[in-house]
Amino acid sequence: MVEDNTDHPEVSLWASKIPMIGMIAEHNWFVINDCGELSRWEVWQTANVICNDIGESWDHLHRDLLPPTQGVGNGAAYKLNSWSGQQADYIIDRIRNSPKQYPWCSNYRYWPGPNSNTYVQWVLLGHHKLGRKALGKHYCRFAGPVHV
Repeated sequence: MVEDNTDHPEVSLWASKIPMIGMIAEHNWFVINDCGELSRWEVWQTANVICNDIGESWDHLHRDLLPPTQGVGNGAAYKLNSWSGQQADYIIDRIRNSPKQYPWCSNYRYWPGPNSNTYVQWVLLGHHKLGRKALGKHYCRFAGPVHV
């Protein structure tokens, strides 16, 4: 569970096994905790989805499509990492600006990407490397230089 009573913004990286291929693949997303206000940021295969009039979508990029720590249909979610201080500020700024800056909001492919893991790795830009089950994390390398 995400702590919701912090006085300083934090960001955490979450993952969940993908249905049917969870042995080899996981879906990654971010949860921002801004002084107790939680928001979930991720890329999904379906574009422009809003559930129960909550959240926002920019093509395949979504904020609050699901509750912050809900899995994606193949078991419980698990936290991979978290950041606070200057690192969190940098990552949160990239996340909040991603609707305008993420170069693949309108594109989605399971393989080789861009997908949810491409987005997460793009945001982290050297602050953390995703694990081997984060298929699509290397798409940025194959797509050519993207400097944002």
